[in-house]
Amino acid sequence: PGFGVFITMNPGYAGRSALPDSLEALFRPVAMMVPDYALIGEIMFIAYGFSLAKECGAKMVTTFRLCSEQCSTQPHYDYGMRAVKTVITAAGNLKSASPDEQEQALLLRALQDVNVPKFLAHDLPLFDGILSDLFPGIERPPFDYGPLLNGIKLSCQRNNLQCLPIFMRKNIELYEMICVRHGLMVVGPTGGGKSSCIRTLKETLTFLTENGFEGERYEKVEVYHLNPKSIKMTQLYGAFDENTREWQDGIMSTMYRHASSSQSSDRKWMMFNGPVDAIWIENMNTVLDDNKKLC
Repeated sequence: PGFGVFITMNPGYAGRSALPDSLEALFRPVAMMVPDYALIGEIMFIAYGFSLAKECGAKMVTTFRLCSEQCSTQPHYDYGMRAVKTVITAAGNLKSASPDEQEQALLLRALQDVNVPKFLAHDLPLFDGILSDLFPGIERPPFDYGPLLNGIKLSCQRNNLQCLPIFMRKNIELYEMICVRHGLMVVGPTGGGKSSCIRTLKETLTFLTENGFEGERYEKVEVYHLNPKSIKMTQLYGAFDENTREWQDGIMSTMYRHASSSQSSDRKWMMFNGPVDAIWIENMNTVLDDNKKLC
């Protein structure tokens, strides 16, 4: 009587299976409804100190609705609660840094910073059109990336990389994502520059920290690198030994524990370099959501 058991089923999803009828008969179905994102957004905007919280919440939800209707369908496009929360977090950070700036301009910049990196090239004009319709006459507030841009150029020179505008922009987008998310994915074809982009930003942030520059997430970076498809699932996460009934830690959980128990103030990046499938990434759900724990 002291607790209840709830099961959420998603049998159409890769890596999941349906509940057996005999077990399903012991539970009664519960109806679920889509939450009111506008109301949730309004409350969170108020918590961040926005005076136009209702208008900002409504515009943010309208932006995501229009994007889902007009932009192409891609597996990595997400307009759900995580996307909403990330935009609000980004806007809240901008509000803290620039409390006197126009609030709708801050929301505009947050929507661009969070969504532009994930859109494909043919969807970007559509997204720009949606924002120009919803935010008429509002300009994106300027931001000085000075030290960061110079650091990226120096890192490119040290590694004999061409400092092209697209590469610079992708580094800036990755930096913006790191500021508002604790877990993210860099997607692209083989040889597209994903690893070089991550390595360049890591060296840049480390360089800026060592030379006394101050800024958000300007910290020395340590990278824990692993190819998750090179080993078995039990070797990655750990498993119970059938004979001794003892838990044996996996490589990933050992790295995770080592990083969390480290006494240094350096930023730790857990980098899983390899193809993504539901089999191994599914167990990361609790790490990538608000729990931030490996369960």
